Amino acid sequence: MPSGTPDGPLELGLLRTFLAVYRAGAFSAAARSLGLSQPTVTGQVRSLEQRLGRQLFERVPKGVVPTKVADELAAEVAAPLDTLTAVAERGSSEGEVPPEPVHLAGPAEFLSVSALPALGDLVERGVRLRVTTGLADELLDGLRAGRFDLVVSAVRPRGRAVTAVPLMDEEFVLVAAPAWAERIGPVTPDDPGALGEVPLVTYAEDLPILRRYWRHVFGRRLTAQPAAVVPDLRGVRAAVVAGAGVTVLPRYLCRAELGSGSLVSLLEPEDPPLNTGFLAQRTGAPEREHVALVRERLLRGIDSGGGGVTMTAAMTTASGSRHNASRTGW
Repeated sequence: MPSGTPDGPLELGLLRTFLAVYRAGAFSAAARSLGLSQPTVTGQVRSLEQRLGRQLFERVPKGVVPTKVADELAAEVAAPLDTLTAVAERGSSEGEVPPEPVHLAGPAEFLSVSALPALGDLVERGVRLRVTTGLADELLDGLRAGRFDLVVSAVRPRGRAVTAVPLMDEEFVLVAAPAWAERIGPVTPDDPGALGEVPLVTYAEDLPILRRYWRHVFGRRLTAQPAAVVPDLRGVRAAVVAGAGVTVLPRYLCRAELGSGSLVSLLEPEDPPLNTGFLAQRTGAPEREHVALVRERLLRGIDSGGGGVTMTAAMTTASGSRHNASRTGW
């Protein structure tokens, strides 16, 4: 696409600006990352659209949404431009040109509670981060197109365009506030007790985490309807702490509450449900120092011990759609 225009080869500067807007999702954010004014960035994108004779972005209130043409163009130019950027960064004097930001994407719960605390000192050392949250399938598509450098996903990516490695396993815990735990009484894998009469709190109408827990631990199908649906596991946790009912959470997300007694584990099975998360990167992407630092920290710096920074089964909230449970075991 870039070489097929009637006015000759496209300027690399236009493509670089296009890629910055594509990755940032907004003209203003791209302008800041490039050190340009927003009108300049807007003008360059419009110039590129005129050269190509195709619309690249749809303007929306909070930024821009790439068109299919933009997705195709980004997939074509991202790797070569990243390679040029890496060469330029190596050839620049220290501090003369700021390194490109590392674009990290994944589920909101994991990034907020686990990843960002693990990356804090890297930011202090000069690593620039741009964080995006969303559904795994959408984020993996963005990774393939060059919009992100690293994606944390509960879904193992398919195809050769993306390389993924296991990040961490996390177990699930059936929890309730102390008052509910007392009312429910003993629970065993053979006898769910009074759980059938307890309000269930979940992040989606189809109770994906709860359904898998019931099937894995109790060996039966969960047919109940949720009492409360909160599309963020941190909100689910808050509701259950307040006495809304029972839920299943990744242990990392309720470790502090279990320690303080504001939540009680209703059952500790010998074989608890586990979920594996993956750290994905575009295959063949040029090696950039700061991307490598973030990748290494996520792989080595996330500990399932007492520090609370763990891989999270909450990433099923970003598994591509609320009905992708069969792909992740939910």
